[in-house]
Amino acid sequence: MAMGVDLFLRGMGSDGENPLIPLVSLLIGVLLGEWARLETRLESLGAWLRTRFAGGRGTQAGASRFIQGFVSASLLFCIGPMTILGAIQDGLSGDYELLAIKAVLDGFASLALASTFGIGVLFSILVVLVYQGGISLGAAQLQAVLTGPMLAELSVVGGVLLLCLALSTLLKIKDIRTANLLPALVVAPLLVLALNR
Repeated sequence: MAMGVDLFLRGMGSDGENPLIPLVSLLIGVLLGEWARLETRLESLGAWLRTRFAGGRGTQAGASRFIQGFVSASLLFCIGPMTILGAIQDGLSGDYELLAIKAVLDGFASLALASTFGIGVLFSILVVLVYQGGISLGAAQLQAVLTGPMLAELSVVGGVLLLCLALSTLLKIKDIRTANLLPALVVAPLLVLALNR
C-alpha cells in the first residue's frame, strides 16, 4: 500500500501535470479489462496451473488460496515503473541493477505472500517471465517512445493499481478486480502521446 501511495505521489509531483490523464486512463483501462475479462482469464490460468502442477488436491478454500496467491503475486510483481524501467534498461544496455533491486524487493514480498497464500505465489514467475522478458526484448522500441511525462503518468496509474491490490487482496477491505485495470498502464502513456501531438 505504501509503495502504491509513493508511486502515485512521485508521479503526480514530477512530470505528471494533468490529473485527468490517470483518471481517464483508469476508466478506459477498466472498460477494456472488463471487456477482455482479464481477471477471469488470470484466475483460469491460476486454476489450470493448480490442477496441472499442484495436483488439484485439497479443499475449495485451498484452491481459492492458490489462485488468489497466483493472481496477487503476478499483479504485484508486474505493476510499477521499476518493472518497466528495469526491463528497458536491461534490454538496452545490459544494466540489470534496477531489476536486481526489484528482484530483492519482490523476493521479500513473495515470502510474505507465500506465508498467506501458499505455493500459488511461486507460479507467478511465469507471468513475470513473459511480461518482463517481453519488455526487455522490445526495449529498443519502447525507449524511443517513452518520455518523462509518459513515465510519470504510468507511475501514477501503477500506484493506483497497487493501492487497489492492497485494498482488495491483501487487506480485504473492498473486492476490486485489479487485473481488469491493467490496460490502464498502456492507455496512460498513449493519452500523453495523443495530448502532446
